[in-house]
Amino acid sequence: MASFSSFRNVVHFNNTIPRIAATPSKTLPTKCATAASAKTPFPSATATAGPLKLAPHSPAPVSNCIVAKANHCNVMGNDTAQTGHEEQTPVLKIAIIGFGNFGQFIANGIERQGHIVLATSRSDYSEYCERHGIQFFQSMDAMCEEQPDIVFVCSSILSTESVLRAVPLHKLKPDTIFADVLSVKQFPRNLFLEVLPAGFGVVCTHPMFGPESGKHGWKGLPFVYDKVRVSQNGPQAEKCAQFLNIFEQEGCRMVEMSCEEHDRHAAGSQFITHTIGRILSHLNLESTPINTKGYETLLQLTENTVSDSFDLYYGLFMYNVNATEQASEHLKIENLDRAFETVKQKLFGRLHDILRKQIVERVPMQGIPIKAREPAASAYFLPPGEKITELSSFAMAPQGETRQSE
Repeated sequence: MASFSSFRNVVHFNNTIPRIAATPSKTLPTKCATAASAKTPFPSATATAGPLKLAPHSPAPVSNCIVAKANHCNVMGNDTAQTGHEEQTPVLKIAIIGFGNFGQFIANGIERQGHIVLATSRSDYSEYCERHGIQFFQSMDAMCEEQPDIVFVCSSILSTESVLRAVPLHKLKPDTIFADVLSVKQFPRNLFLEVLPAGFGVVCTHPMFGPESGKHGWKGLPFVYDKVRVSQNGPQAEKCAQFLNIFEQEGCRMVEMSCEEHDRHAAGSQFITHTIGRILSHLNLESTPINTKGYETLLQLTENTVSDSFDLYYGLFMYNVNATEQASEHLKIENLDRAFETVKQKLFGRLHDILRKQIVERVPMQGIPIKAREPAASAYFLPPGEKITELSSFAMAPQGETRQSE
C-alpha cells in the first residue's frame, strides 16, 4: 500500500471502488476499462495487488471511476481495506468537439477540476492530447462509443450545424447533455432543440472570456448559461449541476440568463467591441515607453479581438438577430463612418478657429502700413500651412490674398 500526502485526486479501480450514498441512481461498473481508440497510447489499468502507478500526465482510463478528494488518501490493492473519511465525487466524462485554441483552453479548466476529457476535431491534436493526458479520437463515432456524460460543442459558429448533424446520437446515452460555447445563444438553442432527441439535455453557455483574457485564471470572469432543457431531478440534473460547478469552482461569476436576453446584451456590446477592435488592428498600433492607461486599453482590446477568428466576428453579426437589427438601424457601418466624420469635423473645426485667429492678428496696427510690418510668426504649436491643407478641408487663405480691415 502506497500512501500519498496531499494527493488531490486519487482514482480507485476495480473492486476497490466505493459506493456513493448520495447518488444511488448512478451505477458504477466494477472494472475500469481502457479506451478503445488505438490512436492514442494509454497505460494499462489492469489492477493487481499492490500500488497502482500512474505516469505523469497519464489520464485515468475512460470509464466511470471515482475521484476521492482528500488531503491524505491511500491507493488500494484488491485485498486491502480503505480507511479514513473521504469526500467522493463522481467523475464526468466530457467530450469536446472542436479542439482548437478555445477547446484546449476550456479543456484545461475541466481537467483542473479532476474530470475526464475526450476530444475530437478536424485537425489532428493527438500529440497535444497525449502530452496533456487527454484522449483524442480521429472520429466522432469512436468518441461517442465512450458514451460521455457531456458533449461540449466548441466548433466555430459557421460549422456548428454541420457538426451537430454529424454526431452519431444513437451511440450516446439517452440522458446525454449537450452544451455549446458560441457567442450567440438563440441560434444554438434552436438548433439543439431541433436536432437532439427529446431526452437529451441542452445547456447553452457562453464563457465571456477566452484564452487571452483568461490566461491568468477565470476568477471573477462572467460565465453565462441557460438550462434550456434539463431534468429537474435525477441523474441528468446531477450531471448538469456538476458540469456548471466546474466553472464555479474555477472562480467564474455565474450568470444565469435566457438566450434571448443574452443576445440583446451581446448585440449592443460584443459586436461594437469587436468592430472597433478590428478597425484598430488596421492602424498597427504599437506600445510606447509612455503608454497611458487609455492607450493600454486600446492595445489590449486590439490584441483580444484579433486573437479571435473572423468567423466569430462574422457570427456575431449574422447569427444574432438583435445585431442585424441594430446594424440596420443605429450600429451599421455607415453610422460608424458618420461618427468618425463627426469627430473629424469637430477636430478640424477647432483648428479652423485657431487659423482664423492667426489671420486676424496679421491685420496691421493703426498707422503702420502692412508692408512695413514683419510677417506674423505662426503659432509654434501649429504645423506649416501646406501641412494643414493636407490634413483638413479648412485650409488657410491662399497666399497673396489680403484681408480688409474693418
